[in-house]
Amino acid sequence: MSVEKNVKIRVISKICPIDGDEETYELWLQGIWIKKNDNMYLRYEEIMEDKKIKTTVKMNSDNALILRSGDVNMRLPFSLESRQNGHYDTMYGTLPLQTKTYRIGLEHSEEDNISGRFNVQYDLIISGHSVGHYSLEIQYTEGQA
Repeated sequence: MSVEKNVKIRVISKICPIDGDEETYELWLQGIWIKKNDNMYLRYEEIMEDKKIKTTVKMNSDNALILRSGDVNMRLPFSLESRQNGHYDTMYGTLPLQTKTYRIGLEHSEEDNISGRFNVQYDLIISGHSVGHYSLEIQYTEGQA
């Protein structure tokens, strides 16, 4: 059995490239929180440069997975135990990626309304080399935007 609730989502992404300045992005979105087979998910749609990207985030306290599909296809897994293999699909082919996760956090409450916060800090590795340190925080609260 699964449970679904409409949620307001705030996504804060910080990127510290190895050879550049830190960048911070913040998005406010409407999405769906799902609980299915003891797993929690967030689903939402982003529009970047007039292109739709569907994102699913599988959240757990010790591992996570971000799947993006549409005009961007990406699989980005996270685990505190080991480096994880993912990929980013481009029109030129598939780019293999790895993540080295330093921190995963999940706070969740179902008392009055569904609400919570998920965050992950990781290095993104391409061709065996870190291209930067990334921090992603997703806050969600039951309700419509």
